[in-house]
Amino acid sequence: MLIIPNQLAAGELLIAYWQDDEAKYSIFWITTFLGLIITANSMCSRYLGKYDVALSFFKVLVMSGLMGLCVILAFGGGPDRDIKGFRYWRDPGAFASGSGSNVAGTLRAICRTVPSATLAYVGSELMGMTILRTQNPRKAAGRAIKVTFYRIVVFNLVNITLLGMLVPYDNQVLAFAQRVSNQASSKHRTASAFVAVAQSAGPRVIPHLLNACLVLFVLSAANHALLTASRTLYGLSLDRNAPFFLGRTNRRGVPIYALSVSSALACLAYLNSSSGSKKLFEHSVNLVSMFSILTWVSIIIIHFSFIRARRAQKITDAVLTFKAPLGLFGSWLALIACVLVVVIRGFDLFDRESYPNGVDRSAFVTSYIGIPLYIVLVLGYKIGTKSKHVNPQDVDMGSLTPTVEPGGSDANTMGPEERSSSPPKQAWTGRSLFAWFL
Repeated sequence: MLIIPNQLAAGELLIAYWQDDEAKYSIFWITTFLGLIITANSMCSRYLGKYDVALSFFKVLVMSGLMGLCVILAFGGGPDRDIKGFRYWRDPGAFASGSGSNVAGTLRAICRTVPSATLAYVGSELMGMTILRTQNPRKAAGRAIKVTFYRIVVFNLVNITLLGMLVPYDNQVLAFAQRVSNQASSKHRTASAFVAVAQSAGPRVIPHLLNACLVLFVLSAANHALLTASRTLYGLSLDRNAPFFLGRTNRRGVPIYALSVSSALACLAYLNSSSGSKKLFEHSVNLVSMFSILTWVSIIIIHFSFIRARRAQKITDAVLTFKAPLGLFGSWLALIACVLVVVIRGFDLFDRESYPNGVDRSAFVTSYIGIPLYIVLVLGYKIGTKSKHVNPQDVDMGSLTPTVEPGGSDANTMGPEERSSSPPKQAWTGRSLFAWFL
């Protein structure tokens, strides 16, 4: 749910490229964005599957074209015929190291980029939810995992490398360049790094077209986040892990109450009007990044339990649809990486150069409030439901069958109309309600 205001804040940052006074129209743009995604989820949910497929194809075309443009510009194919190569990796440098030494400055730059780098991989874990709702989950699992890996390698890592070759970190066009440059001026219209690259391509219309595409992509991400949040609450209600009213649907099959709860939290985006989209975006990045790391930690712990149960019941690898390449070692490595990311985030918050007046309290709270909240939620659920430990040899491995829904191509809409519109009320108890609110 927190991804929704984060994406809306990002959308307003992109819109700022076309306007002089961002704060003046903040409420208007947030209301417009919210209205669009709420209308899409409430009126057009049955078409969102086809829309996502078409938009994904369009994203691949845009990103592929942008990669080609970056390669051309890097090797002197632009209007200025300037072969940039890796020039900006030397001056001003590959890392925004500030005034410190090379090693200390590099470490400071890495710590500063941890939240945004983590945000780039948010949502990859939701692939499991989508796989379970396809017509053949066993066949889709391996392919989806491989496609996700290739997408990360090609579009994330390659694009970041190309952007670093073409756009120096102190470029005044960048939205957050003022954090690393003392010459920043509020007169500059901010833009994303992709738009900064497009500005050097020649035709003036290219940056505007690309920025419009980025706005569309951001709104699509917010729309998908709202869809996932409402359907997750709906699924929890059907599984009797959330209040029963969240499982009610309207005549279109839309879980209207779950959608209303998710939309209410999306209204946090209106904080833009008081703090500005940049500040809200930074805080929401901190929140979403920490909750995402905690989600990954939960998945890793579940993998540990899964391996113990398999070993206790002598289940061989042959029956697995997909086997992690590094197995248990990879999970331990991922857990250590998650802990390391959490720790090094604190280094930037206590950095005297970034925060000469002391610790940034708001950034510290938004970065780490997820940890105590996570512990309270886990303990509260276990105490409220009185859940007990299950021995590995007693785990029911055979009943874990996927949820198959009709209409595989639109399966990611989760089709509430295909399922019961009202979960059993008698199964919901006061103890369950207490655990759910915790």
